[in-house]
Amino acid sequence: MRRVLVVDDEENLRVVVRSFLKRDGYEVEVAPGVEEALALLESFGPDFILTDVRMPRLGGLDLLATLKAKGDPATVIVMSAYGNVDLALEAMKAGAYDYIQKPFKAEELLLTLRKAEEREALRRENRALKQEILRESTFEEILAKSASMQAIFKTISKIADYKTTVLVMGESGVGKELVARALHRRSSRRGGPFVAVNCGAIPESLLESELFGYRRGAFTDATTDRVGLFEQANHGTLLLDEIGELPLSLQVKLLRVLQEETIRKLGDSKDIKVDVRIIAATHRDLHAETQAGRFREDLFYRINVLPIGIPPLRERREDVPLLVEHFMNRNNARFGTNIRALSPEARRLLLEYGWPGNVRELENTIERAMVLAEKDSIEADDLPERIREARDPIQLHLTSGELSIKKTARVIEEILIRRALQKTKGNRTRAAEVLEISHRALLYKIKDYRIDL
Repeated sequence: MRRVLVVDDEENLRVVVRSFLKRDGYEVEVAPGVEEALALLESFGPDFILTDVRMPRLGGLDLLATLKAKGDPATVIVMSAYGNVDLALEAMKAGAYDYIQKPFKAEELLLTLRKAEEREALRRENRALKQEILRESTFEEILAKSASMQAIFKTISKIADYKTTVLVMGESGVGKELVARALHRRSSRRGGPFVAVNCGAIPESLLESELFGYRRGAFTDATTDRVGLFEQANHGTLLLDEIGELPLSLQVKLLRVLQEETIRKLGDSKDIKVDVRIIAATHRDLHAETQAGRFREDLFYRINVLPIGIPPLRERREDVPLLVEHFMNRNNARFGTNIRALSPEARRLLLEYGWPGNVRELENTIERAMVLAEKDSIEADDLPERIREARDPIQLHLTSGELSIKKTARVIEEILIRRALQKTKGNRTRAAEVLEISHRALLYKIKDYRIDL
């Protein structure tokens, strides 16, 4: 971090600054204007840019705007003559790190650069730590650091190579298909096809032909042979999403396929052998569905060999900040924006909201907030009204249908601890007093709930 680009229309200043910066060990390039500076960006790659805030054609603000649009990471320090302080402050609002007023002594500039170096070193260390956390929290396409999801990652790794049927359960939006894809990619079948079908999205009259295919002449519009999804997934994996929507008539045929590993196309008289690993997914309680007679009990036990239950987002709130940062980075790349932070109030709202739509709802919420954001951070006003005016999270949990006293007590305890820490501005001793628990107990619970201070 020793490369400095000096941008100023005064030649004498460029010569003097270049001289004493080189004497202090910096690599220095100079430019008389913004256009020349931009031409040097790629070839020189400065760590720091020292620019006059006011120049004849384009000034420091124009340079800052261009650097932001290009996503250039250089740290900018602006120079301002007496009377241009307001411009310098405007430049800092636009992203400059600091400003120095002309005329300045060499020691002043060197001190400012060293402070900038220290800040940049901390930022790089922070980025490295974030990358390490991201690496440890990424499993295939799934991002999570909660203990419950880490346990699921271990289960996937353990069972991926077995052909036994897996039943993935969870509310809409929790990522059931991502879990199915992870099972496929971690298995020896990863070189084969992964085929997904939503059993509830295809009309009942077409579903059998979609799954098993048909021969020409099997019905009026069957003018050619058609390969079904089971054949398409041969030597690979077939995801039967929302299997709870499968009609009873097809449940019988699916059970036969699972037992015999053969299919019969519509209009055909012979069976075809298929080698397919079946993963079923549902948001329904299939045990209750069997009791109600809407799902065959024998099929339920056949697909429920290796069950994986994905917890809703409200039960793993420590994953929310990680997912928010991921969605922000991805949308910045998509939209060309540079939004990197959440205001404290926006962060609190996102952590306390119940997320009935789970990860999918969070993803859509962050995209909407980034489109509407007027600053380089997401503010509370950028969030949808349903989140800003959501009911008390404790009340929300009590009305969610959860009957476990143990789970409910943990949710309420975590919310109260977060509120106490927020009220005391992170003072753990004072928060323990407010909560009427010992300081040691609070430290243990902060660690247990993975609360970031």
